[in-house]
Amino acid sequence: MKSYMLGVDIGTTSTKAVLFDRQGNAVKQSSIEYPLNVPEPGAAEQDPDEILEAVKQSIRTVMKESSIDPKALKVVSFSAAMHSLIAINQEGKPLTPSITWADQRSAPYAEQIKSQTGLDLYKRTGTPIHPMSPLTNILWIKTDRPEVFEQTDRFIGIKEYVFHAFFKEYVIDHSIASATGMFNLHTLDWDEEALSILGIGPEKLSRIVPTTTQFKGIEPALAEELGLDEQVAFVIGANDGCLANLGVDAVMPGEVAITIGTSGAIRTVTDKPVIDEKGRTFCYALTENHWVIGGPVNNGGMVFRWLRDELCKEEVQEAKQQNRDPYDLITEKIDQVPAGSEGLLFHPYLSGERAPSWNANARGSFFGLAIHHHREHMMRAVLEGISMNIHMVLLALEELIGTPKEVRATGGFAHSEVWRQMIADIFGQEVHVPKTVESACLGAAILGMYALGEVEDLSEVKNMVQTETINYPDKEKNTIYNEIMPLYIRLSRMYEQEYDAIVEFQNKYTK
Repeated sequence: MKSYMLGVDIGTTSTKAVLFDRQGNAVKQSSIEYPLNVPEPGAAEQDPDEILEAVKQSIRTVMKESSIDPKALKVVSFSAAMHSLIAINQEGKPLTPSITWADQRSAPYAEQIKSQTGLDLYKRTGTPIHPMSPLTNILWIKTDRPEVFEQTDRFIGIKEYVFHAFFKEYVIDHSIASATGMFNLHTLDWDEEALSILGIGPEKLSRIVPTTTQFKGIEPALAEELGLDEQVAFVIGANDGCLANLGVDAVMPGEVAITIGTSGAIRTVTDKPVIDEKGRTFCYALTENHWVIGGPVNNGGMVFRWLRDELCKEEVQEAKQQNRDPYDLITEKIDQVPAGSEGLLFHPYLSGERAPSWNANARGSFFGLAIHHHREHMMRAVLEGISMNIHMVLLALEELIGTPKEVRATGGFAHSEVWRQMIADIFGQEVHVPKTVESACLGAAILGMYALGEVEDLSEVKNMVQTETINYPDKEKNTIYNEIMPLYIRLSRMYEQEYDAIVEFQNKYTK
């Protein structure tokens, strides 16, 4: 009987389930979207039950539409977005929505923890202290929502919520745990100082397990609902960033993966934890012998969407008339503007920033705007700004690992020829695009098969991932970017001195 593997990715905007055969070919997939709610300034929340239902529906749809024998499915393995937080009461009911990485309300408490611990806590946990993390959000709940804190039996993330619904147990994998700001990379346990800052004990958190941990025996009614065999193996899996690297075959030294979706990240894999002495990068667990280091950025595709909605209404209307994707029309016009936008720079910090500055108050700006610039220059500068900011993260990463041997692209931006070429020109390196676009789902599936002993080593992913296209850097454009990049970096550091002031002004006068 032919065998299959199912990778499920619980993302920020949707849950995707992809059924793969043993060769890594996608047989069937399903994607269920859900909203990101903003009930007050700085909030970014989701309904955990809505996400749980999306997980069930995506699995159910794939199994039904694929028509495979449920016994042919070897494993269901999970990827999930990092940094989510849900307060749960003793009955297992949510006291809060799922607070996502994009929530900014704990910013003052991030600064408080930074002032208390300096870089010491970061060096043990590998997670920069930032409002994205459960560490700072628990302190926010304790201080600003004390009635919720008092009723909380346990603080969990969205994958823990799903697994509890399936197996009636609160468990968290090393990978998701390593992104909480509370997990000690050296002891592989909850960090005592982090918990003491919050005034909680480990009983308030889930049991920590390796990413390869298996679960079997879902309830018969649930198995029937999902179209699964009752004894199919569930593997807890890892976080989406780590699994995206695995899914694009960027798990060997010198291989770097760039992901740009709503947000973005650049990552590479090492065989042991690696910490940046300047605190610019993260370090997350994949397996005991695979650690993912890199940096996430808030401002990826969401800034491109802002460009479309606020500066490109003409292109949106034109695309509608031509029955085209407006992004295609926008990138066509961007491609007609010279590299470097003739001296116009854009810092893309519309939603604060994580790497490399880790400043929740960072704000966006155009610099160098002159009479010879047109709207098309601003359009290109926006895309260049997103790309140059990610290049700043790579420069920090290079101090730890050296110059990458190969760059692999994943996420929504990988579909754009213009954007991929821009990355190649700015980085001065080839950009390889694998055929598999749902890299986190494939990574989850491969990790699941590794957990079952069906593959001997994660390097077997090489047999499943083929390069679809390669973008080669243009030497002339790379020279231009190398000339302007130092100015981009100097300005980003100069602006740091004024971000707090402009945010104070915005909070005072923005309705």
